[in-house]
Amino acid sequence: MSPNSPSTSLAFTSTVSAITNAFGDPTRRGIYLFAREESAGVTATQVAEQFGVHPNVARHHLDKLAAGGYLEVAVARAEGAGAGRPSKCYRLPADAKVDSISDVPVRSDDLVLSLLGRALALLPRAAAETMAEEVGQEYGRAMAHGLTGNDLAAGQRSLRSAMQAVADALSAHGFAAHADQRNNQLRIVNNHCPFGDVAIEHPVICAVDRGMVKGMLAALYGAADVATLQSLPQGDTFCSTSV
Repeated sequence: MSPNSPSTSLAFTSTVSAITNAFGDPTRRGIYLFAREESAGVTATQVAEQFGVHPNVARHHLDKLAAGGYLEVAVARAEGAGAGRPSKCYRLPADAKVDSISDVPVRSDDLVLSLLGRALALLPRAAAETMAEEVGQEYGRAMAHGLTGNDLAAGQRSLRSAMQAVADALSAHGFAAHADQRNNQLRIVNNHCPFGDVAIEHPVICAVDRGMVKGMLAALYGAADVATLQSLPQGDTFCSTSV
């Protein structure tokens, strides 16, 4: 059957619509179409330039598409490149089919996070960040209550032990966190963000985990000044919160 025949085009359109619905993100749809048109594949840098997004955002979208089986990943050194690290190239799988959408999963958590990100984007940034941090604080206090029950009052832990408990609790919730000290400043480092690319596209969501740290510390130790030091949306390789 010709790739340009009406039935094939309809099937392809249906598949692309399924991808959009499954991940709840029109940017990812555009990236998929872009990668499909490039027989040699695309890199995160090329996608970032094409769509005007940060390379981290492009990489998250491409990795999501690859994880879903919509693209495959090859590691190659671009022609004329120096001795640096080879680039990941994302391309349509050789055996890709566009005639069936029955096995496309609908990820409700991705859809809800996407809805949250867009809803926050409609608010003034200061208001959205305040609301996100307040939600995080409430959840953080509830997490701390689960750790301590009703018997442990605030202030009965040292700050260091409280931070370690916070890091352990965050890790249990998918943040891969640890507590450390750098340049005489205590901090909690998150090596993974469970909010994924929604936080990359809507950095205001970073206020949620900052609020979680603040809420847990308030319950385990007492009031503490908490601020975001590094974050993936700013182009950093991890997120960290100073205390």
